Amino acid sequence: MNNKYQNGFFLFGMAVLIIMVTQLDFTQVWNGLCHAGYWSVAVIAIWVFLYVFNTFSWYIIINAGGRTKVSFWWLYKITISGFALNYATPGGLMGGEPYRIMSLSPIIGTERASSSVILFAMTHIFSHFWFWTISIVLYLVLYPVGTFMTTLLGAISIFCLLGLWFFIAGYRKGLAVRTMNVLRHIPFAKGWAKRFVTRHQQQLDTIDSQIASLHKQNTRTFVTAVLSELTCRICSAAEIYFVLRVLMPQANYADCILILAFTSLFANLLFFIPLQLGGREGGFLMSVAGLGMKASDGAFVALIIRLRELIWTGIGLLLIKAGKSGPRNSC
Repeated sequence: MNNKYQNGFFLFGMAVLIIMVTQLDFTQVWNGLCHAGYWSVAVIAIWVFLYVFNTFSWYIIINAGGRTKVSFWWLYKITISGFALNYATPGGLMGGEPYRIMSLSPIIGTERASSSVILFAMTHIFSHFWFWTISIVLYLVLYPVGTFMTTLLGAISIFCLLGLWFFIAGYRKGLAVRTMNVLRHIPFAKGWAKRFVTRHQQQLDTIDSQIASLHKQNTRTFVTAVLSELTCRICSAAEIYFVLRVLMPQANYADCILILAFTSLFANLLFFIPLQLGGREGGFLMSVAGLGMKASDGAFVALIIRLRELIWTGIGLLLIKAGKSGPRNSC
């Protein structure tokens, strides 16, 4: 990647990160860390392994069309940096995806890099919809459901089914042109979208054909990528389990999955906020209340998870400047 763009991504991300860190109550942070003890270290450390699932999903997507020179561990670094930029930018996908494409393009070409990044982002979001759907079933199995929860779960189920339908259609026909057509009807984006489609129609069609080709011809790769991302979602509930162990030794993993599912759903509905500030905390408070826990428990969990996100965002941004601009051999 051109050093100018690399520095731009780095400086923008660090500026946003510094602003977010200044919003913290450092006394509350220190007290929270002291209370969590070594479990706070476990919350941070587990993401060393969780990012492997994300990287594996993207790696097999990249290599589905033939072996490339992309190294797994170089891609691991790009994955972490990409998520750091996603966390730091409004809209979630406004920073990480361009960075991934620009990092990969010199190695495998712009069109293939773009299609792999779009497909990886689709798979990442697609796995969330499956995770939320599975969590609804888990809640129905574990807890009695009243009128309010029936209505709420029904609304969430409809939302998840619509999301699954949208992405399944996108996998079959491609999503690049489909997304641009949606943007062409949004007031503040339609002018830019129309100009972009006019200039890049052929490239968008090529990207969509590559996405559809992977889904049709490499079903095993597609399923493996989705399962890897879904496994990451389920395993990431461990960080909530670690924190709850401080508050209640009897905490069970199923409740942690439910807390993560409903918190991530609420936070993703507020995707336009950098690091989903406030949305994630509100999601934790509502989730623990729905499971009969104290609001203070939700606030404590949210604080430790927020610290983990800030630390890994910082690590990801520093990795932008670490190492060479691209790999020279595959792993």
